[in-house]
Amino acid sequence: MPSIKTHRHGVCNRLQTGWFTTRNESTLFFRVSEEIKKLDRKTPNIQDVARLAGVSTATVSRAISNPSIVTEATREAVFDAIRRTGYQINLTARNLRRRRTGAIVVLVPNIGNPFFSQILAGIEQAAAPAGFSVLIVDTTQPHAADEQVFAYLHNTRADGLIVLDGSLRPCLLDRLDSAEAIPPVVFACEWIPGSSFSRVMIDNPAGAALAIRHLHELGHRRVGHIKGPSGNVLTETRLEGTRSAMSELGLEAVPEWFFQGDFSLRSGAEAARRWLALNERPSAMFCASDQMACGFISELSLAGVSVPHDVSVVGFDDIDIGQHFIPALTTVRQPRIQIGATAAELLMERINNGANAHARVDRTLDVELIIRQSTAPVS
Repeated sequence: MPSIKTHRHGVCNRLQTGWFTTRNESTLFFRVSEEIKKLDRKTPNIQDVARLAGVSTATVSRAISNPSIVTEATREAVFDAIRRTGYQINLTARNLRRRRTGAIVVLVPNIGNPFFSQILAGIEQAAAPAGFSVLIVDTTQPHAADEQVFAYLHNTRADGLIVLDGSLRPCLLDRLDSAEAIPPVVFACEWIPGSSFSRVMIDNPAGAALAIRHLHELGHRRVGHIKGPSGNVLTETRLEGTRSAMSELGLEAVPEWFFQGDFSLRSGAEAARRWLALNERPSAMFCASDQMACGFISELSLAGVSVPHDVSVVGFDDIDIGQHFIPALTTVRQPRIQIGATAAELLMERINNGANAHARVDRTLDVELIIRQSTAPVS
């Protein structure tokens, strides 16, 4: 059998003349030509994605527009096929068809706080494959006055809103609750008690209880707590879990051992100075955030106090620096990427839910205790 050239132009010339040496060569040339036609098509389409993922085009469409209604395996297969084919959703045409903007707005209280990085990554990971752009508004910046923030909430500017700030001003919240033109809203991490909006949250009281029980198991009976800012829902729910666990374990909640903080490094350092000034000091401290725990430990180190030899410390959040801190921080881990992804998926469900777009849905995620080197048995 003669050699068969598969060079594109050679194949095309021989196909045009209809000349082939044998029947087998003819069949092979036609097969090659079909593959060339596939390669010649410059823009991958939804049929390519469906064929590669092994699903129907309708399933591909559902996985893109409403990921939560398909199984995780199907969703992964579809998005993997999208990446491999290079398929691009025609967002402009789709949004015009649906009368949407293709944008999700995220309100963040201080974008410089490292806690929010993975949550924002989780939002992006869920929203981008579905064709949504993510716009971030820092609510602590001077330009983020009520009118500017509210402008982002109109349904001509965004299809949905994720709020990570539980300290929104009451007047703005009232406008959100009563406005007819706003898109669906989902609160994540923080929320405002009594509001009618959907929420994605962790079990904060259970997380605080994990920390207190861990310290109790290490033999600590004098346990203190650094709280978050007054009036904050995370402060209150973690304080609730702390007090409840201490009561169950028979630990005395000494008022002088409960320090006011605001989730920042600075307030953790201030709590350390107050701890140093005590005549009788707690042998263990549970901090309502990792940043406060790091500030607390750093200030004690400057004063020559050793963690965990002199005092054990537990944080809350599991921010990235915690595992690299000296000593590495024992903490309550929040599934931050999952929080962001769940919030985005819930919001997209609301966006696609038509008449029930504003119906409230709550989702609570579990936490876990990560034991590192900042806690030790009482000495």
